[in-house]
Amino acid sequence: MFILLLFTEDKKWTEIDFEARRMHVVHLLNNVDVAKRDQRMKAARAILYLAQGNFGEVSCEEEQMEWTRKNCFLIYECGALNVFVELLCLEAGNLVAATTALRKPAVSIVDSSDLRVILSLLYIMVETLRRKDSSRDSEEEMKLRTNLQCEIGQPIREDDSLAIILFNMVTKFCSGHAPHFPIKKVLLLLWKVILFSLGGLHDHQILKDKTRELLGLPTLIEDSVQITKNLRAVSPPASAVDMLDLQGRKGNRPPPLKRDGIDESLPSEDGERKEDELKDEVHNMSDDEDENGLPPLPDTPREPRSLPWTPKVRQRDVEMFLDHTRNKFVGFQVESDSTTLAGLPNPIHEGYNVLEKHLYVSLAELQVRREEEINKHPLSKGDEDIPNTAAEILYQAMLSSLPQYMIALLKILLAAAPTSKAKTDSINILADVLPEEMPMTVLQSMKLGVDVNRHKEIIVKAISGLLLLLLKHFKLNHVYQFEFMSQHLVFANCIPLVLKFFNQNILAYIGAKNSIPAIDFPSCVIGDQAELTADSLEAGDNIPYCWRNLFSCINLLRILNKLTKWKHSRTMMLVVFKSAPILKRALKVKQAMMQLYVLKLLKVQTKYLGRQWRKSNMRTMSAIYQKVRHRLNDDWAYGNDMDARPWDFQAEECALRTCVDRFNSRRYDTDSGKDPDLQPVDNNIQSVLGQEMDLSEEFKRFYEIWLDREVFTSQINWDLLLKDKIYV
Repeated sequence: MFILLLFTEDKKWTEIDFEARRMHVVHLLNNVDVAKRDQRMKAARAILYLAQGNFGEVSCEEEQMEWTRKNCFLIYECGALNVFVELLCLEAGNLVAATTALRKPAVSIVDSSDLRVILSLLYIMVETLRRKDSSRDSEEEMKLRTNLQCEIGQPIREDDSLAIILFNMVTKFCSGHAPHFPIKKVLLLLWKVILFSLGGLHDHQILKDKTRELLGLPTLIEDSVQITKNLRAVSPPASAVDMLDLQGRKGNRPPPLKRDGIDESLPSEDGERKEDELKDEVHNMSDDEDENGLPPLPDTPREPRSLPWTPKVRQRDVEMFLDHTRNKFVGFQVESDSTTLAGLPNPIHEGYNVLEKHLYVSLAELQVRREEEINKHPLSKGDEDIPNTAAEILYQAMLSSLPQYMIALLKILLAAAPTSKAKTDSINILADVLPEEMPMTVLQSMKLGVDVNRHKEIIVKAISGLLLLLLKHFKLNHVYQFEFMSQHLVFANCIPLVLKFFNQNILAYIGAKNSIPAIDFPSCVIGDQAELTADSLEAGDNIPYCWRNLFSCINLLRILNKLTKWKHSRTMMLVVFKSAPILKRALKVKQAMMQLYVLKLLKVQTKYLGRQWRKSNMRTMSAIYQKVRHRLNDDWAYGNDMDARPWDFQAEECALRTCVDRFNSRRYDTDSGKDPDLQPVDNNIQSVLGQEMDLSEEFKRFYEIWLDREVFTSQINWDLLLKDKIYV
């Protein structure tokens, strides 16, 4: 390989010692800093080859992965992060490349070759160092990982962190000023940088428990992911066509109804039952297997039935319960009192005790309450210690341009959605996948089609994972940071965009096989290469589902849940956009976690859909009852709630926007400062006259001239002063 030309000895990379490898990496990094473009990019490609595991000198994938790990730690230890971030900024600001791409009728993969080298190296280094392996990590490697995690969230170039640099590249790409940017690699690196600096969902859960403990709140006993793993996916509601088809096959006999549970199998012969269980093993991805991976026997006793989640109740629900019962039995209300039960009958006492037992106080409620106290008492409560967390640093850096970032991400998500139609004014997200010359054979056309679909799927995965991470970490850091981001997502039509994404054959999307294992890295460079044929392209892999697409669908559903939770105006958007039939079709995917978030979205809008819809969808209602957490005093299954009445949606969003703007202005607006009306005033004449004033040299030079002209030689008519009114 070309990297061997830089070695002083005629040996392979795997044969030289550690100090020699370090010397060569430092030499390559020095070459990256040279002014000559060809020499600079040649050295960058050599370092990328090392980061990819020097695949030309290994014999198997395991050996290649081991060398990738060793080389990435070595490359980072030698200071490659700052060098390549500087190189990334240099290439991203290359006006010649941008102008050339704008003049070309069609941008191809050739226009972004240098940027793809830099982004690939940064991605491999971040992703390799991010993954923890307690069995292999040494103390030095753990220290390097911690240093990278801290360094990647700090300003690297011109007060901008790597995440902000990548966000700016995304907005520049969407504005049309840089159509040659490899947007897939930019988004993937941005997602991994956020994931590494803020932490994944497991780290988020640990941080949430620590924060609740510091504030004196009980930690969460239930782990949502673990409980969801133990849930069994429900059988999808049968459509009218399926019912007629089933009646035709069974001689116009109606199918047996399932009275005791939506997830029970239909009574059938033993052969049909075993076939259904095998299908569940593939499509359900449930944990109903023994340690050998075999389906359970038909006579295996089932665990006793119980609700998977502990019910919850909010403080607001307790107060509404007491206000209602006091009006009914006593005839008056007691403001700001949620404990007194005087004059109420014993059944009300029992109901109150049940509510108190399941009372859940969220971090968001405490944060909102704290903001209300600061607004009421700005002098005594105004000072607060802002925690210097990774999420806080990122939010402060994103605050000024966050609306543009959200709009850019949703634009790319719209262009990558399978249901989107090609338009002349839409952005071109295929610049880093289309070749310079169009394919001439059927095989090349098939390969390009698979690459394009895979390219779009990866973009959707990166954006959905990125948005979900930001929403969760911002909500944990402060609820108004979450509300600020979520409002801009709603204003940018995120809700109809996600619904449009799911308005497709979701089973076909999750079962898509847009991958070619024969040419995946590192299979394409290690060992004997199989001949690529049209049959091998059509066959794909043997996995019956695409984890990438399933991951994207779950993320988008979770984002939709976060945007609409406890927001009546946004819930009504789900109703207005007729999301119920779209979400019901998504229930056909027999995966427990995905079905859980679909059922949550159906639950919040059930009371608005009318009695006829609830009557026609009793199986879905039963699934909601069995799988979704219960909120005490929440009659979601009925339409008689006060929240189901007409609502002033614009006023609700405006009130929330006012609170968010007040929070951002008070906490981050350094120009305006504090309210001048609330500042203390020094009215002591001695202290005021005793203050030292900084006078300019010009004032000192001309002070005597001004004094002589304006004071000594000026005639003052004191009679005019006495005629004026004197105000006390």
